[in-house]
Amino acid sequence: MTMMQGLRRLIVIGCAIALAALWILLSARPAFAEETKFLNYGNASLTNQDFSHQNLVGGIFVSAEMRGTNFSGANLTNAMLTKGNLLGANLSAANLEGALLDRTTLYKADLTNAILVDATLSNSILDEATVDGADFTNAIVDRYAVSQLCKRAQGENPVTGVSTRESLGCK
Repeated sequence: MTMMQGLRRLIVIGCAIALAALWILLSARPAFAEETKFLNYGNASLTNQDFSHQNLVGGIFVSAEMRGTNFSGANLTNAMLTKGNLLGANLSAANLEGALLDRTTLYKADLTNAILVDATLSNSILDEATVDGADFTNAIVDRYAVSQLCKRAQGENPVTGVSTRESLGCK
């Protein structure tokens, strides 16, 4: 075997190894890819849908129409419900920890025993919402909304053990 044949053979083997490595790298997927389910219901019409007791962690419901939708017992941790319409929706016992509900309509919504720890509810409409047993610890809620909620807030959250009035800072 001549030096030229040996060099050619080395180049062929090197190319084969490089192609195999490239094929493995291009077909690789992160380990978490199959476990994570990305939910995007932005601008969707979800009126009267049933999402009760579902895992909706990090779900996107931006500008969604959710009148009368049932989210009771759902895990909505870190979900984005900005500009959503949850008029008359059932969010009882829902976990909304860290959720973004900025400019959201929660008129006549049921938030009984809901967990809203670290949630953002700025510029949201909470008129006639039921908040018995809801935990608003460290939540961002407009002063006017807090003053209105404090007029009817009562109970203690069965999961966190925190009083609704205490979590809202009612006097």
